[in-house]
Amino acid sequence: MASNSGQSFIKRNRPPRVHIFYEDPFDAEQKVELPFVMGIMADLSGDNPGVEKPDIDDRKLLDIDMDNFTKRMEAIEPGTSFTVKDKLSGEDNSKMSVQLRFKSMDDFTPGKVAEQVPALKKLLDARRSLAALRTMMDGRVQAISQLEELTRDPALMQALAQKIEADQSNSADGAAEGDGKEEA
Repeated sequence: MASNSGQSFIKRNRPPRVHIFYEDPFDAEQKVELPFVMGIMADLSGDNPGVEKPDIDDRKLLDIDMDNFTKRMEAIEPGTSFTVKDKLSGEDNSKMSVQLRFKSMDDFTPGKVAEQVPALKKLLDARRSLAALRTMMDGRVQAISQLEELTRDPALMQALAQKIEADQSNSADGAAEGDGKEEA
């Protein structure tokens, strides 16, 4: 029958990577193995203004391992707020406020960070749209030549822009009125 001691439990479930052997200075016959357990006290939520932090006296130690890391990160909800120079507007001395929230390790990738900043999200969406258009147009020589002709003619570009604006305002007006139209 297996022992229920702390050492046996650790060996059965997840052996520690570091083993410390304690030799008794009084010439004991047995060496005692101590599991390496480390506790870290840290405020991992950062300066996230939306997260309430309990008092230090009310905080408890949490077990964090590779199995529950994502769940713990969602609960802690680390984040930060700061201002940076606004390079997108083109104005000198212009600042942009940035608030970032991280719920998983994937949120630290450049694409996910860009999605959290509205100005960068617009650029990222435009880039994705252009990539989709490029994929769709791949191998269609006639369509490519028509697009090149359209972009060279300012009058056609202006007419296209007006048509798009009219379509957007009509769809916005239709959404504001509701579905009052009858179908025949």
